[in-house]
Amino acid sequence: MRRRRACPEGFLINETGRRRVRRLAELLALGSWLLPLCPGQETGSTDTAGASAAASEAAVPAAAPADAPAAAGNTSGNVSREELNLLGQVDSDAGESRRNENVSINLIDNNVLKELNIRMGTTATIVEEFKPDRGYFGAEFGSAPSAPFHLSPTSASGVHGSVYWSHDNSLLRARSFFQVGEVQPARDNDYGLDFSAPTWRGGHLTLDASQQRLRGNVNGNILVPAVYERTPLATDPAVRAFVQRILDGYPNEEPNRTDIDPHALNTNAPQIINNDNIGGTLDQQFSENDQLVLRYQLTSQRVDAFQLYGGQNPDTTTKSHDARASWIHSWSPSTVTEFSGGFKRIGSLLVSDETSIGPVILTSNLWEYLGPSSDIPIDRAQNEFRYAGALRHTRGRHLYTAGFELLRRQVNGVESNSHRGLFSFRADFGQDNVTNILQGRPSSYSIALGNAHRGFRNWEMQYYFGDDWKVNSDLTLNVGLRFQPVTAPDEVNGLTNIPYRCDCNNWAPRFGAAYRLGRSGGVLRAAYGTHFGSIYTVTYSQARFNSPQVVRLSLPQPDILNPLGGIDPDDIDPNQPSVLFDLVDDLVAPYSHQYNFSWEREVFAKATLRLGYVGSRSPKLLTLWYFNRARPVEGIERITRTINQRRPDQRLLDIRRTLNGSFGYYDAAKVSLSVAQWRGFSLDASYWFSKAIDLGSGYTNTAAGRDGRRARPQSGVDAHGDMKGLSSFDQPHAALWRATYGTPSLAKQPGWIKNLLGGWELFTVVLLKSGTPFTVRSGSDAPGFGNVDGSGSDRVNVLDPSVLGRVIDHPDTSRQMLPTSAFGFIGPQDVRGNIGRNTFRKDGIRNINFALARRWPFGGDNEVILRAESINFFNTPQFAEPGRNVSNDNFAAITNTLNDGRTFRFTLRIGF
Repeated sequence: MRRRRACPEGFLINETGRRRVRRLAELLALGSWLLPLCPGQETGSTDTAGASAAASEAAVPAAAPADAPAAAGNTSGNVSREELNLLGQVDSDAGESRRNENVSINLIDNNVLKELNIRMGTTATIVEEFKPDRGYFGAEFGSAPSAPFHLSPTSASGVHGSVYWSHDNSLLRARSFFQVGEVQPARDNDYGLDFSAPTWRGGHLTLDASQQRLRGNVNGNILVPAVYERTPLATDPAVRAFVQRILDGYPNEEPNRTDIDPHALNTNAPQIINNDNIGGTLDQQFSENDQLVLRYQLTSQRVDAFQLYGGQNPDTTTKSHDARASWIHSWSPSTVTEFSGGFKRIGSLLVSDETSIGPVILTSNLWEYLGPSSDIPIDRAQNEFRYAGALRHTRGRHLYTAGFELLRRQVNGVESNSHRGLFSFRADFGQDNVTNILQGRPSSYSIALGNAHRGFRNWEMQYYFGDDWKVNSDLTLNVGLRFQPVTAPDEVNGLTNIPYRCDCNNWAPRFGAAYRLGRSGGVLRAAYGTHFGSIYTVTYSQARFNSPQVVRLSLPQPDILNPLGGIDPDDIDPNQPSVLFDLVDDLVAPYSHQYNFSWEREVFAKATLRLGYVGSRSPKLLTLWYFNRARPVEGIERITRTINQRRPDQRLLDIRRTLNGSFGYYDAAKVSLSVAQWRGFSLDASYWFSKAIDLGSGYTNTAAGRDGRRARPQSGVDAHGDMKGLSSFDQPHAALWRATYGTPSLAKQPGWIKNLLGGWELFTVVLLKSGTPFTVRSGSDAPGFGNVDGSGSDRVNVLDPSVLGRVIDHPDTSRQMLPTSAFGFIGPQDVRGNIGRNTFRKDGIRNINFALARRWPFGGDNEVILRAESINFFNTPQFAEPGRNVSNDNFAAITNTLNDGRTFRFTLRIGF
């Protein structure tokens, strides 16, 4: 796929006229008279998300070979990767390596984005212009701005198309760091086509389709019982049988990586992933001033998940139907309107694999928990009806933009919150974890009973206005204002009350300026904007788990065979003590104040230097706090069994309150150098220094499920003081270099030499980043380890402050860098440990990707393109965080990597 030079979207969209749509294209541009500072960048620098005109006429180099196809699985700019949580996708142009599939992701909500942030970190991004028709919440971290809903007319003419096939095979893969034995058979085939042709008068049809088929084995390290831990110790035959079921949930293999942990097993499990995409676009030119664009896209993924141990991952089916239509009308040479409507449906089905034993078994990270997680099964369908209109009008030196979008969201389906039941085993009752598991003595049991099927409805709206004003040939100003009201959701059957009201005061101003500092002073830019996020569906839908329709029980020291104590679920009083999911009545969408400054100058021919700063302050981030915790009560022993007796309100168990309780701080300085086509060489290099802090949860937090547990403080006292620390995606240092080199064409050499050696393009990307932080925890709430308040978020006391801030980055040294002797458990009457949140760092990123491509033209526009690509070329491991629970035997042991070993991929594309 060729990359053409073009100014940022919203300004010049074509350099050559297409006669049939020439006038509409010119009218949609409407900005050719703006400050002529466009660098011609379409891809490459990460500084251009939503960028306005840039400073220099010099072209910024492309991030990949200009005439090479995008790497199969390369999803740079592909929003669907986050929306649909697609597996098997790698953004190699951004320096990403393949994810170790052993790191599980629950394919719902925005979990892929959260996993990327923790594994890869973020990218400091200077947004040079905040356009009024787009949302930029999270854009300073590299998230793509929300795109306008309107479809753009095609610029194609005549008959064109291409077919491609991409292949990756285990024969050319390297072993990952911990892998025992040879690489197991695996293959990845990705193939597709696109076709564009005129139909009838004024009509043009474009079709595209692709399939990806991943077959093979996933290798990973897991923690399993040692040989001497495989025999139940329970004396009751029935309990003994249940304990045996738990032990049978782990592979019948002995640990084979005892060099790193006595419980570490490196093993393999099969996995099948099918990705399918098909779509079509019809452009219909009715007259010189009217054009209709219709688009339909179907995306489907089916995952038969790998199971390194019983029920590790749910089997997943995800489908998306997206249909929309846009009508573009030019009223005059200076005025264009667009009106669009569409329907999108995303269905997500996550079910337990047949290897699951049923209830979740938690072992405080001593062994792997037997799953899948407590929020499975999920059967969710989300319907979105969207309507939008936009106006662009040129008057003198001003380009005015105005418009609206209306979104009606419907969410139907069944979701879970421990409906399968959950046993938690901890160091308790004066015994260690292993003994309690083998004796069948869980510390607690949680289960939700009742109907959790719901249908939620709400409206989201946005109205915007903007003005790009070319003050003179050196100065351009832009201003904008968005209004984004969100109505409170309601449940169609009246089964669930959502207490918060309409969030209807979301005014978001934005300002920007670009100023040329003389002929050789470069260009100075500044931009500010307020940007709103969302109250996620999964956030407010937790209210479905409240009584009386759903009763969630949390029972200390249960009977493992009869955890409900012989109570018939049909006889349970809906008003008996249960967990309350409490949404505060003033809950609102989080938002951010983003601001940045940058200076850009051409330092020598075809080389541009950029210096910049980007910062944000994000109030009202979503978080979940646990209230009604057990407290010390005179006359009642402070042990696990008495937790419910010591709660302030004994009518309830946990009160899990969702509120706008966090605040995010982010600052980054960035320097970039771009060299465009100097003797066949192009370079785009960036370094940024940054710091991210929050009060327990960041901009991706949904305050639901695992997010809610991550953000809970150690106690109900001074939550902000306890949780303030580095964000989970904080990385002080990061560097990204992308370079291309084109070999000479050798036109004067003999044909076979020219075809063999000439015209190749080499591409490499180098990504270096600090590791993201992690927290050391106690690992138990029981007496002698924690504060026995019923919430397992306790940390420890630091006995040796010299260990604070250390980077724990290699399994050979991790235990020495993080010795158990440096920490002590809190006392029986202590409220919390004194160690902070996220005070240590795991391994950083040192990844190099490499590609080689060649284009052979034949007969006009026909061509053949061959690309060979290696991801993680030097097979460098990125180690996962160590065991972080001090009460466990695996504390400080690194047992996994976050990335996979070296892989090669080959792509063949034929264009016509």
